[in-house]
Amino acid sequence: MTLKKLVQRATDKQRFAKLEDFVEFALAVLDFASSGLQAVIVSRNEPHYNFWQFKSDGSYNVSRPINSTLIYNTEDAEAAFKQFLPLLASIRDAGADKAAKREVLNRTIYTLQQCIGIALDGLPAGKSNTARKINGDLFERLIQLTLVRAQVPCTTGVIKVPVTVDGEVAFEMNYQHDLVIKQGDLVKAIGSVKTSSKDRLDKVFMDKFLFNRLTSAQVPHVAIFLNDVQRKNVANERGYGVSATFLPGHFKAYTVKLNPLDGVYYFDIRPNMRTEPILKDHIRTFDHFLFTDVWRFLERDGLPARIAEETA
Repeated sequence: MTLKKLVQRATDKQRFAKLEDFVEFALAVLDFASSGLQAVIVSRNEPHYNFWQFKSDGSYNVSRPINSTLIYNTEDAEAAFKQFLPLLASIRDAGADKAAKREVLNRTIYTLQQCIGIALDGLPAGKSNTARKINGDLFERLIQLTLVRAQVPCTTGVIKVPVTVDGEVAFEMNYQHDLVIKQGDLVKAIGSVKTSSKDRLDKVFMDKFLFNRLTSAQVPHVAIFLNDVQRKNVANERGYGVSATFLPGHFKAYTVKLNPLDGVYYFDIRPNMRTEPILKDHIRTFDHFLFTDVWRFLERDGLPARIAEETA
């Protein structure tokens, strides 16, 4: 498939209605990359990150950072993708929780989403805002479809939150959320699903604070992020590097002084998230959410609320 066709397909969100559509597209992108790139550029400061540069058909654009230890090549992708859907269907079976399966889960979703982002990087200059919006929307859809396939009852849409005054429901307030974990009319957990925490971290913490204050309930709030790195020009060198977009000081302050989130999950987790106090206690890779945490949330009492669902 040509780059032009890949870009056209990536910009048509209707083409990604089920997980199989994401898988098919990722394989097409990886196949294209095997011979259709101008170069693979190694990051100057963190060499496990690469940048894919297109040829003239992509205006020699350089892609977003790609973690070479996470993204699958074509051969490995085909094998992993064959395991992915059966893994989701059996994730609660006895013996399913194994390190190899957790790796398949994390790396497959990372690969599926980054292939969309890479294709969108082939858009002409001036289309970056369009690319970001489409990429973010499709990441939300990918996570929701993954959870649904794993039999996690969830949706996206507006929660009509009952606000009580003197013990009586006075009115309802609409809250839009990326991910709502629910059972029947009970909201069990709420999630923010974003490709990056950049410019969004404050809102995630405030959403939990305001929601739980308004409802007088303790509904778990989680955040799911793809990564927190961006491309940068390396000073005094010819080449590219990566810089972190995560704000550890903000995260620690909100966790200690406002309210901790009930789970923060990454696919491409930064080294300091594994080692620094507070960060290492609150941030983990996505497999922890799907193999363990989400099922704990479903066992908790929920908040009765009406949900105006949207199509994934």
